[in-house]
Amino acid sequence: MKTRAITGFFFVLVMLSAVLLGEITFSIFFLVLSLLSLNEFYQLVKTEETRPVRAGGILLGLSIFVPVILHFIYGYNIHWILISVPVSVLICISELFRKEKKPFHSIAYTFFGVLMVIVPFSFYTAAAFSNGEYSFHYSLGFLLLLWASDTGAYLFGIKLGKNKLFERHSPKKTWEGFFGGMITSLAVAFILSTQFTELSSLNWAVISFLIVVGGTFGDLFESMLKRSMNVKDSGSLLPGHGGLLDRFDGLLLSAPLVYVYLYLIFSV
Repeated sequence: MKTRAITGFFFVLVMLSAVLLGEITFSIFFLVLSLLSLNEFYQLVKTEETRPVRAGGILLGLSIFVPVILHFIYGYNIHWILISVPVSVLICISELFRKEKKPFHSIAYTFFGVLMVIVPFSFYTAAAFSNGEYSFHYSLGFLLLLWASDTGAYLFGIKLGKNKLFERHSPKKTWEGFFGGMITSLAVAFILSTQFTELSSLNWAVISFLIVVGGTFGDLFESMLKRSMNVKDSGSLLPGHGGLLDRFDGLLLSAPLVYVYLYLIFSV
């Protein structure tokens, strides 16, 4: 428990520093974090018969994430993301030379890792620029709402949890925990609306709802992946916490939803 608390404290401290120190630090930090998470995914799904094209997948991740960063910080044309097309073709061609037992499984995991990890982190990063320039209000608000949801779900689940949410994939999750997470996240959303006034209290509440729902299913989705690979944790990078995917599973499905919502708000 002590190791878990120490790791959590320093990791949160580093994350908050990255968010608050400006757009370049923020973008580089989450670029590195996303690539480490992608590498963790490839380690998780690797078997004797299936080996993702790790170098190709990381290069593909860079070809997606970097153009997003350059577009929002320096105004580069977002069409640079088309570099990912020839990279994708090269990944497919490279598999012809690797002599794997299940080449299409390897290719599928390579691309799915990018879809599961790099794309959500790209959306999360892009959301910080929703109003045309970098604002830590959106990125910090997202994290606070996600953490509030996780904390509320855990506390309410421990005290009141009886009805299983998705026992097949996560036996400990309950409906009471889900609604507890919703309550705590909405409470934090109201507080955020009094401090970060670019968005109304209603908008923060909607974002909170998207994070709770998306975060819950993201957690279940990652649990399903681990169960299918017969592992308890996605990795061991964070002592006492498991891997990066264990810590950011709630972001995987909620970040794209939040970005789309923010895009619709500021484009109308």
